[in-house]
Order: sequence, then structure tokens, then C-alpha cells
Amino acid sequence: MIEDDDLHKLLENLPLFIKEHVNKHNSKEKIIEIIMDLGRRPEARFLTGPEYLSQKIISWQDIEYTIKRVSKFSNENRAGIERTLHRISCIRNRQFLIIGLTCRIGRAIFGTICLARDLLESGKSILILGKPGVGKTTIIREIARVLSDEMQKRVIIIDTSNEIAGDSDIPHSAIGRARRMQVAQTNLQHHVMIEAVENHMPQVIIIDEIGTELEALAARTIAEKGVQLVGTTHGHCLENVIKNPPLADLIGGIQYVTLSDDEAKRRQTQKSILERKSYPAFQIVIEINEQNFWTIHEDVKESVDLLLRGNFSTTQTRTFTHNEKTVIKYKSMQTNQLFNNSHLVKIPNSSIRTTWVSINQKKILYSKNFKQKKLMIYVYSLSYNLLKEVIAKLDVDIVITKEIKKASLIIGLKKHLQLNQKLQKLAKQKNLPIYGINRSSIYQVAKLIQFITL
Repeated sequence: MIEDDDLHKLLENLPLFIKEHVNKHNSKEKIIEIIMDLGRRPEARFLTGPEYLSQKIISWQDIEYTIKRVSKFSNENRAGIERTLHRISCIRNRQFLIIGLTCRIGRAIFGTICLARDLLESGKSILILGKPGVGKTTIIREIARVLSDEMQKRVIIIDTSNEIAGDSDIPHSAIGRARRMQVAQTNLQHHVMIEAVENHMPQVIIIDEIGTELEALAARTIAEKGVQLVGTTHGHCLENVIKNPPLADLIGGIQYVTLSDDEAKRRQTQKSILERKSYPAFQIVIEINEQNFWTIHEDVKESVDLLLRGNFSTTQTRTFTHNEKTVIKYKSMQTNQLFNNSHLVKIPNSSIRTTWVSINQKKILYSKNFKQKKLMIYVYSLSYNLLKEVIAKLDVDIVITKEIKKASLIIGLKKHLQLNQKLQKLAKQKNLPIYGINRSSIYQVAKLIQFITL
């Protein structure tokens, strides 16, 4: 991958003492943001964490110096620097005076889309999901360049906050031959989306941060006109979009359907069920789990239907390795209990503060007991046969024990674990983590086992 950050153009607009310190820093290329708050020391945020840049306190003069050298701040309190991708956001006091600046370094990274080049060539609409800061904007910027330059398509970018093509009337070269339409007011983004189709005959429209029901409806309208869409929205996974009513229209919408007695019996479900309303506006969903690790739903229609029915869903994962090779794997997971969002785990441990964490988080919590070669699990209030079935399917090296003194950890139903004070006390004495799930289902047990063995 090739990276272009134009960092020197940002530093030229900052106070001299900040510029000098950043230029001398060993991790200069890993800087993400520079923070300037009135009455505080300037701070830089790196990939490894925050760090103070100087002993000097930021004054009114320092903030004023920077404000005069960047573009005018918009209604969203954002500004930029001509022909760069940097973004300067401000914090105001009650008198609307600027008392803080967040200078975010914008980087054009060429080669990020190699993980999904084949998906672009398919001509299908693609929705990219990920938490803030994971790199969604960087990815769609590279998509715009590949589609316009290499695939020779007519591409229009709806650039609401000027993050994709920079804060200038002349767009940044990182988007290639793609054209950019700026949005005067954020709440009018859906109007500009429709205008782009009606006035400029694009083959592809790229939208960053779809967040309202009107924008989702506009995306559906564009898709029905035969235009390929590439969009981003916040969310960890496809389930987050399903559960978000304003955005559900992007993947076909969700509705309650009442079945007849015979049909409910045939399906072995309740009479009132959730079903997809219509065809999805996006045919492919990419979940950005990490910078070089993506989960891909190649058929959104099928994935949504399986999620709503609680059947097994097959997803594809792609990893970009250090030797620039893409590793593609497929995995199956049962998807029932979709709308039960409380898969929680309680871990009392003398070396870790007692806390509640989500199984879905990509976080590994260590304890001294996990240093054993094999995990010995003591099961409380759960079916042994169910656990054995899950362990066999996941093919993990775990042994179930009936003696708590041999156990590495304890798992069971949360409601029963919370009532058993004696077991909790014993676990604390023996320094054993306790993992609790809400229901005795294959899905929740499988999620828990995967979390433990990560």
C-alpha cells in the first residue's frame, strides 16, 4: 500500500512550537490527530495512544493563528486546507468563540481496495459498515479512483463534509477522474443524491455516512434507476443495520407478518414473525472489522432472510497479509436470537477489575488460568450435551470437568450464576473467571466458546 498524507501542509498552518515538535517526532507518520484546547498543553493522538507535544499552554493567540490560515468554518464547525484531505473541527463556547481545535490528518492510501477488487467489478451496489475511525472514508476514496480511472466509469461523489475529496473547489487527486458534488447543508444530502442522478447521468454514485431515513429512501430510489451505489454507514455488522429503523430500508426493510396457524406450524415458528419487505438497495455488505480484516455478505438478500429466520448463515472473511496476499475463508454460524442483544459476560478476577463485556467485542481478557495447555470448563445450569455438541462443531480443544478445583473457568446461565453467591465466592478464591449467557441456545453457547478461545 502507498500512503500520501500531505502532513507538512497542515503543520504550516499550526503554531511554530507544535510544528517543530511534530517534525522531530519518531512516529510522525503514525499521527492521527493534533488537539489544541485553550489553557491546555497541545496533544497528539497516535495509533499507539495520546501524547503531549509541548510544555507550553495553548493561548488565544495560538488558536487565532491557526483559524486565520484555514478555510472558513461551516455550520457543522468544520474547515479544511486547500487541496488536502485534512479536516479541522472546532469547539465553541457559549458566546460561539472557538476555544478548541481538532486537526485530523487526512491520508490517501492507495491499495486499500485490493481486498474487494472483484466485488467492484461485479457492478453490484456495496454498503460498507464500520465503527468511526476504522477507515471507511479512506476505502471509498480509493473505490472512487479505481472505478473512474481503471474501470472507466462515470462516478459522482456526494461529498457532504468534504472529507472524501478535500476542502477545496478543486477535488483532491486521490479520487481520480471521479466528479464531486458538495452539499451546502447536511440535511439536504438526499436532495443532492437525487439531483446527481437526474442531472449528470452517473454510472456509479458514492455516498459517505448514510444516516437518515430520507437518505436511505434516496439510496433506494437511485438503486431502482439502475445506478450502482457505494455507500458507508456506522455499524459493527449487518445486524446493526437491521435493528436500525431509519437505515433498514438499505437492506430491504423489516416488517412484522402474521402467519396462519397451518403456516406457523409448518415453519415451526410463532404466528408473528419478522420478514424482509422488499429487495435491498445494496446487494453486498462489507463489515470492516479491522484495517486488514473484512467480513463480506455476498448476497444481502439471503443473509438478511437467514438472520430473520434464525437459520445458519455463511459469511466470507478476507484478510490482507503482510506479503500482500488476500486470504479468503468461509464460516457458518447459527443466527437465531437476532434481537436478543444482551450476550453479556461477568468476569470476577483478582487481576482484572470486575466488568461486563460483550461477547461480540474483539477483546481478549487474560487470566492466569488461561496459561494452561487445555481449557478445563466447569458447567453450571447448562446442558452437558449441548456444550459437547458446540465444542465438536467448532473443533476446539476444550475439556468439560465436573470438579471445580480442576477448572480453568466457569460457564452457565447468567440468572442462575447471579443467584449462587457460594459459587461466586469460591470462584473468587480460586481466581476463576465466570462467563454467563442469557439463554441455553446453540448460538449463544457457540458465541461464548468462540470468545473464550480467540
